[in-house]
Amino acid sequence: MSGVAIIAGAGPGVGLAVARRFAREGFSLGLIARREGPLHDAAASLGVPVTVVGADLADPDAVTAAIAAITAAQDPATVLVYNAAGVTMGPAMDMEPAAFARDLSASVTGAFAASRSVYPAMRAAGQGTMLFTGGGLALNPRYGAGVASLTAGKSGLRGLVHALAEELRPDGIHIATVTIAGTVAPGTAFDPDTIAERFWAVHQEPQGEWTVETVFTG
Repeated sequence: MSGVAIIAGAGPGVGLAVARRFAREGFSLGLIARREGPLHDAAASLGVPVTVVGADLADPDAVTAAIAAITAAQDPATVLVYNAAGVTMGPAMDMEPAAFARDLSASVTGAFAASRSVYPAMRAAGQGTMLFTGGGLALNPRYGAGVASLTAGKSGLRGLVHALAEELRPDGIHIATVTIAGTVAPGTAFDPDTIAERFWAVHQEPQGEWTVETVFTG
C-alpha cells in the first residue's frame, strides 16, 4: 500500500535516496530541507507527485508549518522519515550554549515536532510509520570528541525513538530508527541507495515483527 511519505531533511545523500526508494513504490512525496531550490530540481526526476517546502528543521514551529503545508497540498502522511541532525565541529568547550541548543533542536526537538504533526492522522487511521535516521555515536559516544552536539543529539534521538515506540505501538504506528554506524559515501558499503533499502525494509516489517532499532553496519 502506498500513500504520502514526508522526508524531513531531504538532502542529497540519505534523504533523497530514501525519497527515490519510496517513489519507486508509488508514494507521493513531501520533501523538506533548508534549501528549497535543489529539491525542486530533484523532484522533477522522481516521477510521482512531490510537494517541496523549505524549512529550518531546528525550528519546531517551522517543522510543524512545513508538514501542514504538505498535508494541505496532498493527504496526511502515511510515512514520516526524519533525517536531520545538527553538528558544530570543534572542542566542546569552545561551543556557545546557544549553538549547542540549536544542534540539539535539529536532531531531537525537530524530530519530536515532526512526529506530533503526523501523529493525529496516523492515529485516526490506525496505522503509520515514523522512521528516524540514527547515528553510530549514540551507540559509541566515547568517539564523539570534537562533535559533542552531534553525539548528544543522536543519543537523545535514540532515546526519543525508543520511548515513542512503546507509547504509540498500541495506536498501530511503527516507530523505528535506522542507526547508521559509519560514514555515508556513494560507492561504498555506506552508499545512500543501499541505506535507503534498509529504510524500506523496516517500513515493510509486519506489525507482529516490528523492530525499534536497526543498526546499519555496511
